[in-house]
Amino acid sequence: MGCFAVWAGESTPELSVFELVRSDDGLAVNFAARFDLPPSVEDALLKGVPLHFVAEAALFRERWYWRDQPVGRVSRTWRLAYQPLTRSYRVSFGGLSQNFDSAAEAVSVVRRMAGWRLAEPGQLEAGGKYYVEFSYKLDTTLLPRPMQIGIGGQPEWLLQLEKVQRLPAH
Repeated sequence: MGCFAVWAGESTPELSVFELVRSDDGLAVNFAARFDLPPSVEDALLKGVPLHFVAEAALFRERWYWRDQPVGRVSRTWRLAYQPLTRSYRVSFGGLSQNFDSAAEAVSVVRRMAGWRLAEPGQLEAGGKYYVEFSYKLDTTLLPRPMQIGIGGQPEWLLQLEKVQRLPAH
């Protein structure tokens, strides 16, 4: 279907990998985003402002007689923070955290996900037509409130990738 990317950084962001994997375990999503943090975003990170990246995927079953039926929806949030005392970067999601020595290593972790379960096997009907709406973004609503006001209208803080893809018939 389509892909949409917005980022006012030096390089244009893109989804270098986006796969829907259907197996006996259900439907899983694999993705990898490609982008670099603009200097102003990296500067805020070094000053102790945590960044939150959010990936969302929704599975819909097409229906000709009514609105498309939502089948599954998943969301994942990564928190990227700089730890000045240890001079390391911490990536957290859920209850798990991992430390990295460089920003490049830490950002590479928040850019990708493999085997992300979107639907159980029983949720997918044989012969049904399905599609997935996917989005990945830097969530500026989770920044400290004074910063949200200060960055309003600054394009280097806008990172958003969107993709809609049909699920191949099984």
